[in-house]
Amino acid sequence: MQVIGLCRFSYPAIGGFQVEHETIEDRIAYLYGSARLEERFRLMETVALPCIKAQTDPDFELIIVIGDQLPKEHRDRLNDITTDIPQVRIVAEPPRPQREVMKELFNKARKDPSAPCLQFRHDDDDAFAVDFIERLRAASRDAEKLTAQHKAVNFDWNNGHVAEFGPDGIASTDIYRALYPAAMGMQIRGNSPLTIMNFAHEKIGRFMPVVSYNDPPMFVRSHNGSNDSRQKPVKKVPVQPIDPKQAEMFRTRFAIDVDTVQQVFSGG
Repeated sequence: MQVIGLCRFSYPAIGGFQVEHETIEDRIAYLYGSARLEERFRLMETVALPCIKAQTDPDFELIIVIGDQLPKEHRDRLNDITTDIPQVRIVAEPPRPQREVMKELFNKARKDPSAPCLQFRHDDDDAFAVDFIERLRAASRDAEKLTAQHKAVNFDWNNGHVAEFGPDGIASTDIYRALYPAAMGMQIRGNSPLTIMNFAHEKIGRFMPVVSYNDPPMFVRSHNGSNDSRQKPVKKVPVQPIDPKQAEMFRTRFAIDVDTVQQVFSGG
C-alpha cells in the first residue's frame, strides 16, 4: 500500500498558523528571518530528518513543502541536507490557503487514486520512531475489517517525549498525548478525496474511528523558540537533561544523536 507523508518547511500559507500576521509579506518576513530559519534548519537536520533516513520500512514518500519565494541559499541548503534521503521530494508552492495546498499535494501524490493509501504528517522539528512506517503498515493490516467499513481510519501512537535541543544536548520528559501528529497515520479508502489534512488533528476522533496504541515510545515533540503553537502563553513543560541510557534510547529509537545535536547547535 502506498504511504505518503507531508512536511511543511517554513511554507508561508494563508491561514494554518497560530501566529497571526496582517499581510502575507509580514508572514514571509517572519518565516524567513535569519535567526528563525537557522533554528529550523538545525532542528530539521538533527531531529526531523534522521528518523526519515533510518526507517526500517523505506517504502514511502515524504513531500517537503516550501514557499516559492524561499531564498536560493536556503533552498540549496535544504537540498543538501536531503540529497541522500531518496524518500524526500521538495515541492515549492506560492502562498495559498494551507489546507487547500496540502490536500491537493496529497491527492496528486496518489499513484492509484482507486486504491487505498496511508498518509502521515511530519513537523520539521519533531521525530517519530524508526519503525513508524513499519508499524503503520502493520496497524493497517490488523484493522482490515474496520478500514473496509469507513472512508478513513486513524492510527494513533500516544506515548512519546517532549524535548529541548541546544548546545548542551537534549533535555526531555515523557508524555502521553492522544492525536498528536508526530506519530499518527491515516488510511484513506480508494476513490476518496479525503486526506489527513482535511482534519484538525485533535478533532479527528469526531469524524472516524481511531485505533490507539500506548507503547512503545513513538514520537519526540520538540519545544523551541520558533514553535508556532507555543508563541502564545502556554504552560511550560519541565524537562531534564538526559542521561547516557536515555541518550542511547534517543539514538536507537529516533535516530537522534546527542553528540550531533551538541555540535550542530554549537555552530559546528
